[in-house]
Amino acid sequence: MSSRIPNYVRSHRRRWHLSQRELAFLLGLSSQAVISQHESFSRLPQTKALIKYEVLFGEAISELFPKLRRQAELEIAGQARIILRRLEGRSDKIATRKRELLTNLIQRLDASSP
Repeated sequence: MSSRIPNYVRSHRRRWHLSQRELAFLLGLSSQAVISQHESFSRLPQTKALIKYEVLFGEAISELFPKLRRQAELEIAGQARIILRRLEGRSDKIATRKRELLTNLIQRLDASSP
């Protein structure tokens, strides 16, 4: 794991003086152990929990979980490059639109890379 903080759940929880138990209750999770796992990045939150974190702390999911965001960027860029290679040699309207989307995506992600 990189030295970059994987998520900001713990710092937000502490800023608001919430215990792991209280945070678990607010999010409707089964136990404080789940919060501990989210904070340590040993378990990814499910979609509903991610949205609840966002609602509770008023921060975008990608701001609360920057490592998760970066992993998603790398994975989708890799998959986009594969599809672009499959589209080589095609000039039909559908292939052109796909290339436009995927090329813009890759350029956007490359521009935002650290």
